[in-house]
Amino acid sequence: MTTEFGFGNYANYVFAGNGEIWQAIFITIGLWLLNFIPQILLSLLLAAWFTDIHCKLKGQGAYKVIMYMPNIITAATIAVLFYSLFDVHGSMTAVLRALGLCGENGILLHGWWSFGIIAFIQFWMWYGNTMIVLIAGIMGINPALYEAGMVDGATARQMFFKITVPLLKPILQFTMVTSAIGGLQMYDIPQLFNEGSPVINIAGANVLSTRTVVMLIKSYINAGAGQNYGRAAAYSVVLFIITLVVSMIFYKLTAEKN
Repeated sequence: MTTEFGFGNYANYVFAGNGEIWQAIFITIGLWLLNFIPQILLSLLLAAWFTDIHCKLKGQGAYKVIMYMPNIITAATIAVLFYSLFDVHGSMTAVLRALGLCGENGILLHGWWSFGIIAFIQFWMWYGNTMIVLIAGIMGINPALYEAGMVDGATARQMFFKITVPLLKPILQFTMVTSAIGGLQMYDIPQLFNEGSPVINIAGANVLSTRTVVMLIKSYINAGAGQNYGRAAAYSVVLFIITLVVSMIFYKLTAEKN
């Protein structure tokens, strides 16, 4: 076990070294953005749809339960499910192979495919939860505001952007900040799916396509020849600073104006 002391960890591993921490940060942020952007857009759309007084959708409760269901399934179960679908003998791999989209070895070892699948898993798991939170926020808005908008001749689209979205800012702030914290600490799905092993080439450098920052940190905590608590601690501080910066950006973007 090798360990530097104090700021030596930052000098040798964060600002110098092989740049693995910045590669892991790039992958982590990419995975998070690829699942969060469609997640928040779809959740807003569904929340507006389910709360629209002009749209009397039958069986709303059943639809909400179905959409929320992935969120109550354990990450291990979902990772095993998608692994069985996309391994060499999986049904989805057979379909992709028939379409000429992958070779005989399947796609678990294909970097970009693995990157996209993990982002989709995260999106699928969490969009239902985000939708429920936004629905609760919309239902807390005073109906008199919508009635006033209807009297003034406002369309549903105008009321959504002029009434719903501005008054949802506190809920959107909570959703964005908690999503950033959870997304930047992503570990279980990529670890269980393929342990971050597939390699992609970015700007001439080989990068592990699904190795997140937390996976990198854990690799230096585990006992073994590469165990290095100082390096893991330095990477943890970098992750904390990035999470704080992203959270503050979201806080400023969604802060209510006096």
